[in-house]
Amino acid sequence: MRAHANDLRAEVAFLALDQQRDAYVEALARDWRTAPLAPLDRALCLFAEKLTLQPTAMGEADITALRAAGASDPAIHDATQVVGYFNYINRVADALGVELETFVRAWGEGPGGAGSGPR
Repeated sequence: MRAHANDLRAEVAFLALDQQRDAYVEALARDWRTAPLAPLDRALCLFAEKLTLQPTAMGEADITALRAAGASDPAIHDATQVVGYFNYINRVADALGVELETFVRAWGEGPGGAGSGPR
């Protein structure tokens, strides 16, 4: 998650100041449910979480919720592909014992936080 958080920080150009970008990414890394997300982003996070934790429980209602939040069918397809890919690659990394990069800042742990945090 460290590298992904740094990538996200680079993508949140709607926040003009570095401190704002850092605070936004920190809020997402701590708990996306309490982060200041737009409705579509919140719906995508809910979808991603369910697809990750309960893939067999996914159904038409999950797609309908994304459409209601403003996602197009191609965007839903793309989001599903990205979530599926990251689920896959994280499982591969976990299975092979891939270590987190020590040079990348651990988001969501606060300044000087211990531990590696979630991937």
